[in-house]
Amino acid sequence: YCPVGEKNMSPKNYILLTLAFLSTCIQNLGFFCCLSQSPTRDELLEHFLECDVVVYNISENATQQLIEEATWAITALHAGMEGFTSRKMFILVSTVMTWAMTKPQNPDETDVLLTEEEYRRRRPHPHFKNHNELEKLVLKLGRSKKSKLAGYVVSSGLQYGKGENLFHYFFKVSWLMQFPQVPIFGQGANYIPMIHVYDLGGVIQNIIEVRPKSKYILAVDDSKNTLEEIVKAISDVVGPGKINIVPEQEAISLKPTELEYLKINLRLDAFIVKDSLNINWMSEAGMVKNIENIVEEYKVTRQLLPIKICLVGPPAVGKTTVTEKLCRHYQIHHIKIQDVIKEKITQLQQIVNEADPESGSEETVASARKQLKDIQTSMEMNTGRVADNVLFEILQEKLNSQPCLNQGYILDGFPKTYEQAKLLFLGEYEATENLDSMSKTPGFNKKIIPEHVFALSATDEFLIKRVQGLPESVAEKMHYTHEEFVPRLNRYRQLNAAEENLLDYFDELEIYPEILGIVDADDPENREVMKKIIETVGNPTNYGLSPEEQEEEDRRKEEERKQKLAAAATERKLKNEAALAEMAAQYQEWNLSELERQEDELLEARSLPLRNYLMKYVMPSLSEAMVECCKIKPDDPVDFLAEYLLRNNQQD
Repeated sequence: YCPVGEKNMSPKNYILLTLAFLSTCIQNLGFFCCLSQSPTRDELLEHFLECDVVVYNISENATQQLIEEATWAITALHAGMEGFTSRKMFILVSTVMTWAMTKPQNPDETDVLLTEEEYRRRRPHPHFKNHNELEKLVLKLGRSKKSKLAGYVVSSGLQYGKGENLFHYFFKVSWLMQFPQVPIFGQGANYIPMIHVYDLGGVIQNIIEVRPKSKYILAVDDSKNTLEEIVKAISDVVGPGKINIVPEQEAISLKPTELEYLKINLRLDAFIVKDSLNINWMSEAGMVKNIENIVEEYKVTRQLLPIKICLVGPPAVGKTTVTEKLCRHYQIHHIKIQDVIKEKITQLQQIVNEADPESGSEETVASARKQLKDIQTSMEMNTGRVADNVLFEILQEKLNSQPCLNQGYILDGFPKTYEQAKLLFLGEYEATENLDSMSKTPGFNKKIIPEHVFALSATDEFLIKRVQGLPESVAEKMHYTHEEFVPRLNRYRQLNAAEENLLDYFDELEIYPEILGIVDADDPENREVMKKIIETVGNPTNYGLSPEEQEEEDRRKEEERKQKLAAAATERKLKNEAALAEMAAQYQEWNLSELERQEDELLEARSLPLRNYLMKYVMPSLSEAMVECCKIKPDDPVDFLAEYLLRNNQQD
């Protein structure tokens, strides 16, 4: 068996083909060849000749190159079938998009179902004409009973299950709670023929084993659901439970081809699959009726498993700091008692204040008004605190909310006692029983019980010293003043030393708490504690990127890396140019000063004989003349000096 696909064929398709045929290969002592690379056509043909069955999957996301390759494959096999030592089978897994434009024979019969008997009347979607031509070619070349090559066409409904593909967008936005209402693009009234990906594998396996007479087979389940019904089911189980019909133009998150698949409007009846094949159905009734199981498959396949943690410890040990960091790391929800109460009060006030038909029924508004009154009354009677029965109701509702069930949570410092934990995590059956008559081993709700429990510990001296180092305003805000902190610390020690304490509760459920000591006063961020918790809990299981998103992210990071390298190179170049310019300026300045110094020295050296001459022969007579000139102070001193020097020179 040789499932041949494009180079970047999705892992889901390989899993489908592997699961579908592995049992057949083992039973018949055959061999399984999975070509995940892109060999040459000569290499492909060599593999084909060694195999009894060749399957080409062009049902979803098939490129034109793959369709051309499949066309070549069936043509090459047909041309060389005279050399076959045994009969071979070519199975083309196509798509119901080749039926997209098919109309009932009687236009007045709107509820009529199309079957395989009418496959000659099928009319493809304009963008799937190549698929249709390939289907015709396979049927033509593999039709003859005497031929050594049998050709089958499997027209597959839109596939779901095992992580989803075309419906992945709706699962993702629901799981992440990105919108208060999950969008439906278009009217949503179109009927979508579907099949579970594992059931499609079963159809192909049966074709190999049974070799039915009909060469064209519709592979769809019994569901006749509209797009609106499908999205509503997904939203109810995974998301906010509401949907919103929006124009197709807003479907920017979907590829154009994906939108074309989701716009199909067909009602098909898989007659051959029901009557001629023995399918061990996983989802015969369809996605909507099996949505709970489909959602579980989706979460497991994509490893979208909630991380549920309970973090407890004495006051000022750093629970909230650690919780906030863990919530950011794992992308999960921070459950802090006061914040949850405030959030619930705000939510109830919005329902009561709006009180219109769109926001909820009259019963919903009345229930919200009563619950709000109970909370306010409880806070008035307990000096601002909420009574335990009201508090547990609010917390259980929060833990059972879709975001916490999807992504997970961290309980910050609560519960504090054995009894509080027993009431908070009470199971559905135990909630109807008398609490006083319950057995020692508590019942619990598996959906909301934490998987990991961490207890931070520190000495009283350490905690008091830490609190004393806080600014006064911070200490007052957090109730860490000396008058408040010491009683709180003593209360925690008393509860922890009780005969049945909080950690005993989790021990009984075999959720063994891990005690982490805080001893480093120079580590206010609790990095060591964070490291230990992450090692215990493991890697994040939140939503990862799709292959396309991961490719885009890698491309973006590579572009950023190149930009940083280019910027660093430019900066280095500018620094080097500036350094060279400064060196050149310094060298020029040094060179000019040195030249001036040398010229001065040369002039001074050359002026020495002249100075001696002046001092010996000129300056004595000139000095004497100037002294006389100063005594007499003539009107024309220059003329006086000239005559004086001339007269004395004649006398000399």
